[in-house]
Amino acid sequence: MYAVVGCSDCESFWVVEGRPETTSCPSCRTRHRFEQLAKFAETDTADAARQARTALLADRSEHAPDELDSFTALESQAERGGMSDDEYLERSGLDAETVREAGERATEGGEGSGNQSRIDVVRAALADLDRPTEEEVVTYARDRDVPMDFTERALEKLVRRGAASEHQGRYRSL
Repeated sequence: MYAVVGCSDCESFWVVEGRPETTSCPSCRTRHRFEQLAKFAETDTADAARQARTALLADRSEHAPDELDSFTALESQAERGGMSDDEYLERSGLDAETVREAGERATEGGEGSGNQSRIDVVRAALADLDRPTEEEVVTYARDRDVPMDFTERALEKLVRRGAASEHQGRYRSL
């Protein structure tokens, strides 16, 4: 159960769930015994209680409750509000279609590397080659259109993260 109650000190309205022994006014922080508060509405749902509070506030401010949207309608409007991803990209000076294509290429693993991402190619080199040197991994990756500088950085990161090891210039997957 939800109740819309009013403060006797500052005349504020708020929603209280259940039947607590005491409750505090959110405006003036005065503590009140729940049973002694004026209850302007009692409902089964929080949304209905908020609607009743809104109507009370509207009456007080001389706005008809019909002019105010329900919380559910306001939530729906907020979800629809704002700009679309495409509009955001366009306003940022980016071509939305180009960005979409780049995202598709990234999830497919990039151009020229089949269905493997560049890091997957470096990992495959470590798995396919027997204790390869950095040069052998670079050659393997370059044959699959992965740039040398990317391969070198990827090897460093894999070793640093503990996904690969390097001993005397030779690498292996862990």
